[in-house]
Amino acid sequence: MTATIIDGREVAARIRSEVAREVEAITWRAEHAPGLATILVGDDPASAIYVANKRKACAEVGITDLHRHLPADSSQDQVAELIEELNADSEVTGILLQLPVPQGLDGAALTAKIAPEKDVDGLTPISAGRLLQGTPGLRPCTPRGVIELLDTYGVELEGAEAVVVGRSNLVGKPVSLLLQQRNATVTMCHSRTRELAAVCARGDVLIAAVGVPRLLGADHVKPGAAVIDVGVNRTDEGLTGDVDFAAVVEQAGLITPVPGGVGPMTIAMLMRNTLAAAELQRG
Repeated sequence: MTATIIDGREVAARIRSEVAREVEAITWRAEHAPGLATILVGDDPASAIYVANKRKACAEVGITDLHRHLPADSSQDQVAELIEELNADSEVTGILLQLPVPQGLDGAALTAKIAPEKDVDGLTPISAGRLLQGTPGLRPCTPRGVIELLDTYGVELEGAEAVVVGRSNLVGKPVSLLLQQRNATVTMCHSRTRELAAVCARGDVLIAAVGVPRLLGADHVKPGAAVIDVGVNRTDEGLTGDVDFAAVVEQAGLITPVPGGVGPMTIAMLMRNTLAAAELQRG
């Protein structure tokens, strides 16, 4: 058996097309388009590429690009002042602070200052609390993208056993909550989990988000399972995920590649969140 490869690029393209149509409609009603303010502090090359990709996506779907770039030596107060300014700006319907921020700044404290109705990354304490309680709110982009891929490929989540490897605030914790809200039974694994392979191999759905290249092999995967690899690791051989793709593709039923799996979904869901934020703010 060889797994079906989940095409994240194709799913992301569909989502961006849907968002573009809806942005056109909301712009016609509201007389101006949703606006995304990305904030880049400093000139980290990787962060600059990520922000450039997000700005490009905005242009493609009709969202106004309201990017702000601050020098690396900006103070905590200066960045906080910019966030408060954007919170108060009605043209700005979504705010994203690119992380990590330069040394000496507290990224978590700055993110917490973003108005929850404009928190398109879904990372503020209020957004996290709404996710925990299952109340309406903006959800983190990558976890939303994971669920979208599973839905697109017809993975039944209700009653399924799902195993999440990694407990970060960005992916592991929120994706586990989203799975629980879909009535999956979720086990969260981490660096202290005993007999990791045996625990993972119980999962009808296995999500890897730990940041260790090829940590999970064939012995971690239940035959026929849906395997979602969120990891993006730079190695001498190029980009690789947390899953040993070559070994697992013969064991799984569905699997995401790296690159081309979850990655494209993150920006697509950011566009969807920016649209959702605009609709919420405009009633």
